[in-house]
Amino acid sequence: MNAVRVYDIITKTRDGLGLSREEIRFLIDGYTEGRIPDYQMAAWCMAVYFKGLSAEATAELTMAMVDSGELLTWPEFGDELVDKHSTGGVGDKTTLVLLPWVAAAGVKIAKMSGRGLGHTGGTLDKLSSIPGFRFDLTRTEFIRAVEEAGLAVVGQTGNLVPADKKLYALRDVTATVDSIPLIASSIMSKKIAAGASRIVLDVKAGSGAFMEELSRAKLLAETMVDIGAKTGRRTTALVTNMDQPLGYAVGNALEVREAIATLQGAGPEDLTELCLALGAEMLVQAEKANTPEEGRHLLVEVMEKGLPIEKFRAMIAAQGGDPTIIEEPGLLPQAPVCSDAVAPKSGYVTRIHTKKIGLIAMELGAGRQRIEDDIHLSAGLEIMVKVGDKIEAGQVIAKVYGPTPEVVETAVGKVEASIEIGDLPTKPLSLILARVSR
Repeated sequence: MNAVRVYDIITKTRDGLGLSREEIRFLIDGYTEGRIPDYQMAAWCMAVYFKGLSAEATAELTMAMVDSGELLTWPEFGDELVDKHSTGGVGDKTTLVLLPWVAAAGVKIAKMSGRGLGHTGGTLDKLSSIPGFRFDLTRTEFIRAVEEAGLAVVGQTGNLVPADKKLYALRDVTATVDSIPLIASSIMSKKIAAGASRIVLDVKAGSGAFMEELSRAKLLAETMVDIGAKTGRRTTALVTNMDQPLGYAVGNALEVREAIATLQGAGPEDLTELCLALGAEMLVQAEKANTPEEGRHLLVEVMEKGLPIEKFRAMIAAQGGDPTIIEEPGLLPQAPVCSDAVAPKSGYVTRIHTKKIGLIAMELGAGRQRIEDDIHLSAGLEIMVKVGDKIEAGQVIAKVYGPTPEVVETAVGKVEASIEIGDLPTKPLSLILARVSR
């Protein structure tokens, strides 16, 4: 048999021909171990960008990346761990609400999360707002926390999917990030390597999402669900709307406050509804419910009993945090400066430029442009309106929190320009745009 050559793999991909398992493994192993240079891998990524990969090749690529590093297993919890992943959005504090809520319904959750970058926030940054909270747990501490509280959230380990870390860095500087097979394999490889056997995906679409076009968001969801099916992981995806911030709060400590209110049954309608929809899917995956409708009913029951907020309290305590923030949210970081953005005229909210809102929050210090940047945990925004709302001139449409009067004043002007007001009524936005399962 002829030896595998990188040149031939690039050529076949460029010409839209299928790749074998051997060829994909040769490519990923060689690049991870330094035998294949950046310029050849960049050429292959560009070929994938233009020609794509077959469903079979995409699944093989995913597992090749999984096998490039450590594969975590959790025999302590059986083989039915359910994980949730969001492709990222503005104000997306879903994990903080969803996981305690689902854990309150009897599902053990061991989750690995990351920090935020750019206009979307990271779960670990939000949890960092809680005094004393630790996410750098050892494996033993992690297992103990899950056993004690029913759930735990920690940072990703250093040797999970090294192929993806190296490949993503290359894609980032070669204009090949926006490729469905490469995005899907990147996301799913991390979920699989972290030990999840059942996965629920929240794929965002709209102006504040990584994947703005609905058709491409659906294709990404379908590709990831297909990877799950081909690799033996039960996977369901919801495609959800990110044409306006989720909830009202955008910023780390602000989002923790809003998550607490939601876990107490007093949160924003859209955040509550999204957590119900995703939670119902998680309960079906965990075999705690036969249908999403059954799952929703169970989630409503545990909320009426006040159990979700107690699960959040238990998680905070098990990970070294101060659970009194639930009764005293003033213990969370407080911004030195707060100012209001107001409506320049009466009318109806017709559009919210969601990505701009996320970037404004980042400029206030709530996010980071580079992974090494520091953030202000207290900084951010509260967007007080939704698309379709009727408002009056001078009405407060947002609250802006930041480190200095100058920074906040600049942000106020940008926020007011990011919320469009028209004369005619506008239909409220739908939240759940599609469901994908196999």
